[in-house]
Amino acid sequence: MSISLILEMAASGNPDRTAISVDDASLTYQEFADLVAGAGSALIESGAKSVVFLGGSGLELPTLLFAAAYAGIPFTPVNYRLSSTALHNLINRVEGALVVVDGEYVATVGASSAPVITTDDFFVKARALVEQPASASDVDPDAPAIVLFTSGTTSEPKGVVLRHSHLLSYVMSTVDYGSAEESDGALISVPPYHVAGMGTILTNIYAGRRMIYLPHFDAQRWTEVARSQGATSAMVVPTMLDLIVDHLEGAGADIPTLKSLSYGGARMPRPTLEAALRAFPNVGFVNAYGLTETSSTIALLGPDDHRNAIESDDPTVKARLGSIGLPVPGIEIEIRDCNDKPVNTGEQGELWVRGAQVSGEYMGSGSVLDANGWFPTRDLAYLDNEGFIFVVGRNDDTIIRGGENIAPAEIEDVLIHHPHVRSVAVVGIPDTRWGQAIVATVVLEPGEVPDPEALREYVRAQLRGSRTPDRIVFRSELPSTLTGKILRRDIIADVLASLEQTTV
Repeated sequence: MSISLILEMAASGNPDRTAISVDDASLTYQEFADLVAGAGSALIESGAKSVVFLGGSGLELPTLLFAAAYAGIPFTPVNYRLSSTALHNLINRVEGALVVVDGEYVATVGASSAPVITTDDFFVKARALVEQPASASDVDPDAPAIVLFTSGTTSEPKGVVLRHSHLLSYVMSTVDYGSAEESDGALISVPPYHVAGMGTILTNIYAGRRMIYLPHFDAQRWTEVARSQGATSAMVVPTMLDLIVDHLEGAGADIPTLKSLSYGGARMPRPTLEAALRAFPNVGFVNAYGLTETSSTIALLGPDDHRNAIESDDPTVKARLGSIGLPVPGIEIEIRDCNDKPVNTGEQGELWVRGAQVSGEYMGSGSVLDANGWFPTRDLAYLDNEGFIFVVGRNDDTIIRGGENIAPAEIEDVLIHHPHVRSVAVVGIPDTRWGQAIVATVVLEPGEVPDPEALREYVRAQLRGSRTPDRIVFRSELPSTLTGKILRRDIIADVLASLEQTTV
């Protein structure tokens, strides 16, 4: 049993329902299944052992995902924003790859060691095989379905192996088959190489929902497409929601069909979320927390949780707006200390997860699950008295200053509320006296004048003195991935380079 079953069920149950809309074109579920069979046949004919896709979100993405399953080979979408060198390094790590690339990125791929075909040429072959497709391959449920490279925010990208059994478990435990109404449409603008981009394909098709693709995100275009296409749900990353809120300039969104707005992929700044809740007063917000290694979502903060938190006078309930909610069905969690022992409620530790959807496997290095099947997320977290999960940062990001462990998020959550601060990231750099010094990199609101001491005093007034940044630097923007994850190693390198220049 493979993820092909998801499409087979959808096409069998609702063959004439619209499956995908991109701009002015659309396909029914049966038309989409036929195209997948043609594309899968083209992959079989190629003899490829895997398929790498370099392109944007649109019809080609879900087609290639299911075509790879049809051919019985793994699918690997990669980040089209990477340099030629970085792309070559990733492609060389994928065994027997056929590289399918959008025309605009052909020059980036350049002289790849793997065979390369443009998306247009590949789909000409696929459509020619629709009438007489090859037989679908028999696929072991434990065979790799998708290989996704991590964003490499703190280290080199790792190839995460997601097997068919992991993905089927995730979809079937979190979504009711055929639960979507025919009028439902999901607006999709998340990056194609992110696990959310894969998960949203599988879950929406299993539900029988129309997928509305916005290949290139733009806040104004997003609102226009949502309105004109009658989107009932949407998935965004924090940077996208921030741009949408900015575009609205305090006005309501005026998208009457929109019922649900999910976000995830990185930490959501609370001011952005509060502004979005005001802009979309009749929309149910969902914080979907997950990792590539867990086949996407493992915890949800639902619509009622959001509204209850923002309307409550109870500090405990109000704080839950910053949580990731509760585990999804089939997922167990533990918060452990440095000795792998469970901590008490309210105490911080590392978040561990277990469930049938959890992979925890890396290409070339195997599984990192412990003997009982638990995966270490590397996220620092704690639980409140009702089991809501709060993620406070990454283990790798922890600053050890004078022997004291400091989570950057603790300081960031204070600074982001300063009226002059647009965005902020806190990192630790080597320091001969303290071991590490705290550096806050700040992007100011337009027109504001840098005043490092005022920001330091703002933090000192709300946190212990040891949490006050030793240094504040100002930048025009923070280096980040498309999903909004801050590239902290780039910030550290930038700060250290600046210090070297000032001491020369």
